[in-house]
Amino acid sequence: MTWRPAARLEPVLSDLALRIAPGERVLVAGPSGAGKSTLLRALAGVLLTADVGDLSGDVRIDGHEPHRVPGRVGLLLQDPSAAVVAERVGRDVAFGLENLQLPRAETWVRVRTALVAVGFPYGEQHPTVALSGGEMQRLALAGALAMEPGLLLLDEPTSMLDPAAAAEVRRAVLDVVSARGSTLVIVEHRLEPWLDEVDRLLVMDATGAIIADGEPRRVLEEHREALLEVGVWLPGVSLPKPLEFPAALVEPATSATVERGQALVSAREVVVRHVGRRAGRRGATTLALDDVSTDLVSGRALAVTGPSGAGKSTLVALLAGLARPDSGEVLSAPALATRQGRVPWAWRSPALAARLSWVPQQPEHGIVTGTVLGELLAAARATGRDETWAANRARGLLDLLGLDRLAQTSPYHLSGGEQRRLMLAAALVHGPYAVLLDEPTVGQDRNTWAAVLGACAAARDAGSACALATHDLAAAGALADDRLVLSAGRVA
Repeated sequence: MTWRPAARLEPVLSDLALRIAPGERVLVAGPSGAGKSTLLRALAGVLLTADVGDLSGDVRIDGHEPHRVPGRVGLLLQDPSAAVVAERVGRDVAFGLENLQLPRAETWVRVRTALVAVGFPYGEQHPTVALSGGEMQRLALAGALAMEPGLLLLDEPTSMLDPAAAAEVRRAVLDVVSARGSTLVIVEHRLEPWLDEVDRLLVMDATGAIIADGEPRRVLEEHREALLEVGVWLPGVSLPKPLEFPAALVEPATSATVERGQALVSAREVVVRHVGRRAGRRGATTLALDDVSTDLVSGRALAVTGPSGAGKSTLVALLAGLARPDSGEVLSAPALATRQGRVPWAWRSPALAARLSWVPQQPEHGIVTGTVLGELLAAARATGRDETWAANRARGLLDLLGLDRLAQTSPYHLSGGEQRRLMLAAALVHGPYAVLLDEPTVGQDRNTWAAVLGACAAARDAGSACALATHDLAAAGALADDRLVLSAGRVA
């Protein structure tokens, strides 16, 4: 099988040959951008429906093209929000079952069983719009498990979950697969939790070629150096050191006087409620943040951690000026004030972007142009930065973040990990006072993880403020000067 996305000169996967036996459990690893997610989409038969490009060769499930066997394959996407189709949790899980025309009684038994299996924290009437990224990940998995597929394809199923929730999800997957004798293919960067649960480890390199395939422990032993070179996270290996970035690529383009250690944005006793909607009417209210106070400080990095659904993304969005609290206040330092005052959410978009850059949890939500290089220059142009200065910074960042060969590629044709690095670079190019990141290390191999942390550390050391919402405690420990732990919307 060969797949070349539209506008890409080289295939993502080229002449791939692979056979998976019924009931086999396969773990797929490799560097960011190797084509792992593409492989799963090929097995699910959605390459030509979800993407545009040239596909050749054959993909068969039990001898049939995947789209000829509806319900046989279950796919959990890397971005779980892309799978949400309904306003309510229960209706979302039921969607696939209804397409298979299952009787209503059986449908809702399966819905409730699947939600319990993944440890979903809310009832079936909970609004999907009020879910965190980790909660959406559990919801998408429940939808896949409810279908009881013969082949279950999971793309980083625990990447947005805290360790306890991740263990619960792994157990649910393995219980369902064992009970049904299903075939399982999992893409993961962090291998260790799955190694003793799978029959086979398949490793791809940056070109999409398979460089190792076999019993997991044997593959790790025989191919150790090759796996480390391509960035596979191996058990027992120390964390990589953050990559060094020149300060000239990431330092703030400041026009106001901001001293190191000064609070650039302060949140005081903020309360945020998420309101669900149903048929255009106001629905249930979820308390996302309750009496939370913190500061975004120049020259320091703040890590916001806590379990899934704790309010991490909401707090980072508040500090970035993207949301208005229901009560309490969020104010900038006087030096950052605009004609609209010191309230970031009231600023005009160019003024906000010049001061505070935000990297979304779902990176596709930040894409606004047709090429990778264009994406890096968009905010610089909107904020009036010098074009030559910005272009030099952009190319330097692309090189160090491993995206230089993709400069003229559509951002939509990148892998999830590549899109996250692209959004980080786009947030830094125009030199804001602060950069705020939501799960920036999801989808990163060892090498690109070191690059992401290196870029953030260099920006901080050059005087920017940095905040990240993350489940990656290793990243928080390596980067953060300050730590805020949330639980159920409150400071823990």
